[in-house]
Amino acid sequence: MSKRASKPAASDGSPGAAPVPPPPEVVAEWWMPFEDFLAKERRYSLYTVRNYRQAFDDFYRWLAGSGLWGKGIGALGPREMRDFVIEGQRRFDRRTLHNHASGLRTFFKYWMWHGKLRVNPLLGVPLPKLEKRLPQFLTEEQMKLLLSGPERLLANEGISPHEAWHDRLAMELLYGGGLRVSEVVGLNFGAIDFESGVARVVGKGSKERLCPLGRVAIAVVKKVRDEFAVDQGASGPVLAGPKGRRTSVREVQLRLKRYLALAGLPLDLTPHKLRHSYATHLLNAGADLRLVQELLGHSQLATTQVYTHVSVARLKEIYAKAHPRA
Repeated sequence: MSKRASKPAASDGSPGAAPVPPPPEVVAEWWMPFEDFLAKERRYSLYTVRNYRQAFDDFYRWLAGSGLWGKGIGALGPREMRDFVIEGQRRFDRRTLHNHASGLRTFFKYWMWHGKLRVNPLLGVPLPKLEKRLPQFLTEEQMKLLLSGPERLLANEGISPHEAWHDRLAMELLYGGGLRVSEVVGLNFGAIDFESGVARVVGKGSKERLCPLGRVAIAVVKKVRDEFAVDQGASGPVLAGPKGRRTSVREVQLRLKRYLALAGLPLDLTPHKLRHSYATHLLNAGADLRLVQELLGHSQLATTQVYTHVSVARLKEIYAKAHPRA
């Protein structure tokens, strides 16, 4: 769920004033059990849990500011939730509003399972349509340039050998294996079968999948393990600092910006865009859509199908340049 809003939320649900968090007793009763469920049972990332909390806080402020909190969440229905959505459109962009609604649906379902709510008040409430956005990706040449960044900096003595190979490995796993950045930083040496070149990855919802990493990524993993890793055992982190501390998602994000700048690429490109590039390049080369779905760990084929639009756009571009009748 996105944390960006067009205007700051106010304590009374109106734009302009500084947001005020829900009272401790509200957090203890309604949020803390739900947070435990998200973190321990669903095993959602800290980023997702944080964004769900932002949705909960905003929802509480709206209820309190509208005078609806005193009636109880159980008294809410589609009419009230439509008002919430309409009011939210004045404060958030459409994608943020959709993400907040998604978090609240999960919140309502949780409390229905535990008997505190009889119905999901968001059920059937329409949301504003999202604009269709194709995923950003890098060309194969741009990827080669980006991946060469650590070696170039090392040659110029701009970074240490450990930094260079650490950063190269992070990008190889994002692009060569199509892993999410959270999966990359959570990967241990014991999860990799070095003989077959396949990693067992724990993705969203604690779902496991097998990811071929490619010969180049495997070679880089071996070098990092053998020459730089403090803990080379099965539980040792694949990505770690000089003292063995596991690398964080934020560190990978910040380090990537250095190489984007070096390659002359947009600095707003995120580690996830390397995963987009992985999927797009596979489909451009003729990979089966269902196979790419499995490799990415998507539960729904529709999530993967967005990359076919990118591939078709690329094919049309090639056709327009190459065909005499285009």
